[in-house]
Amino acid sequence: MFRSGSIQSHLTLRDKIFSLDLTLTICIFLIGIISFFAMYSTDGGHFAYHTKSHIIRFIIFFTLFFIISFIKTSFWYSSATLFYLGVLFLLILVKYVGLTSSGSQRWLDLYFLNLQPSELMKIGLILFLAKYYHKISSGDVNKFRYLAQPLLALLFPVILVVTQPDLGTSFLIAVGGVIVVWLAGVKMKFFAYLGGLFLLSAPVAISFLKPYQKSRILTFLDPSRDPLGAGYQITQSKIAIGSGGLFGKGFLDGSQSYLDYLPEKHTDFIFTLFSEEFGFFGSMSILLIYILITWRIVNIGHALRTSFGRLYCYSFATAFFIYVAVNMGMVLGLIPIVGAPLPIMSYGGSSMMAIMIGLGIVMSCKIHKDQALG
Repeated sequence: MFRSGSIQSHLTLRDKIFSLDLTLTICIFLIGIISFFAMYSTDGGHFAYHTKSHIIRFIIFFTLFFIISFIKTSFWYSSATLFYLGVLFLLILVKYVGLTSSGSQRWLDLYFLNLQPSELMKIGLILFLAKYYHKISSGDVNKFRYLAQPLLALLFPVILVVTQPDLGTSFLIAVGGVIVVWLAGVKMKFFAYLGGLFLLSAPVAISFLKPYQKSRILTFLDPSRDPLGAGYQITQSKIAIGSGGLFGKGFLDGSQSYLDYLPEKHTDFIFTLFSEEFGFFGSMSILLIYILITWRIVNIGHALRTSFGRLYCYSFATAFFIYVAVNMGMVLGLIPIVGAPLPIMSYGGSSMMAIMIGLGIVMSCKIHKDQALG
């Protein structure tokens, strides 16, 4: 679907700075600033642990975003397989020496950071598949021998993350991989076959779910079945969002948040807190910024010469917006609670780092759009 063709170019630091996509950079920075105030609110209006940690992480990873942006796209192309295999190794390592919290084994203790490799796999898989489809001709995309490797590359990390267990992240990893395969030109009939296989295996898969995972699905179908137990989070989330009205209760005046009715308000439910304080118009403003980020990534991809860059940007843009949609749909009760963070806004170092790396590679593609991949 995508073919390559580019020319060599040499850019000075000044050229790279002036080649930055200003709209995308401002939107990322704006989300970061808004997240500071939201995190400050989760700490009860105090400059406490979560706020300090979140600000430090954003500064570090926003700097990382620029550093990655200035690295040639050819580097990301040549190291895509190594990136994927490295993260896959970390996922295997988690299975044996990972930290366990709340019944899940998802993190590696790096002393300065508890790393969640599954977050990095969201980027690693997209990179790997973008390189894979860059190297094969469009006429070979639908041949069986060229379908096997992407399928295995997708299944290995998904299975490892499911066993942690982390259904939400495994779903988002799978979505990112499927998007790349679809955009590469694989016919819909193959997705139909896989969809049918998934439906047939669903009853068996459900039997392996943890009790709390089954409870989340049942709560999604009927939140009132256990309003003080499994349904508590989503019930309180809906109350908080609904009570915000059009313009919200005001900064630091969210009753659901301040009376501690809302669990996990600094992580997966940060959008709920923001909606209660700033209402419908505030929520729509956040959504608009995320849409602008997605739109700019798509525009960058459209202007690229290489199939690798275009495929990566289109896939990451789609996956990024799905991350946003899943989190917002989750806190609104439109989909089951799956533990999906809101990009950049939610508290969590691994999630923010992965998103910033992904955005940095997008900007690298933009800055070095006239460079050959080698």
